[in-house]
Amino acid sequence: MTYTQQSLDVHVTGRRVVATLIDGLVLSIVSYFITQIFGTESTASGFDYTRLSFGGSLLVAAATVLYYILMEGLTGRTLGKMATGIRVVDEATGNRPSLGAATIRTLLRFVDGLFGYLVGFVIVLSTSRRRRLGDMAAKTQVVRG
Repeated sequence: MTYTQQSLDVHVTGRRVVATLIDGLVLSIVSYFITQIFGTESTASGFDYTRLSFGGSLLVAAATVLYYILMEGLTGRTLGKMATGIRVVDEATGNRPSLGAATIRTLLRFVDGLFGYLVGFVIVLSTSRRRRLGDMAAKTQVVRG
């Protein structure tokens, strides 16, 4: 399904915030299970806690990156975006982004996500089409629908 540029509603900043929180919850659950499988028991200062091994940490990072790339590249939506009724589209076609564009968006989350996504939030609020750095580089938009 192709949408024309004029019909895209990019004023979804609140929905983006909620979607980010939902995706964070989903990834926290994934991280919890990975920690349960690959974590190591330790004692520090009299408290027992489970910490993640180096390999487990890499697995959490890989799962996070793959979650965003595959969900957005194959469907245009993460679980958070599905729940909030928004999607990622290619700015030229209005279709879901390519896997390459989803990869660019995801890699730039490391910059947009600084200070609890404050960098991305400020950039979104500062642009007319409500795009974060990852969207600008990938030539994508987040829209209602």
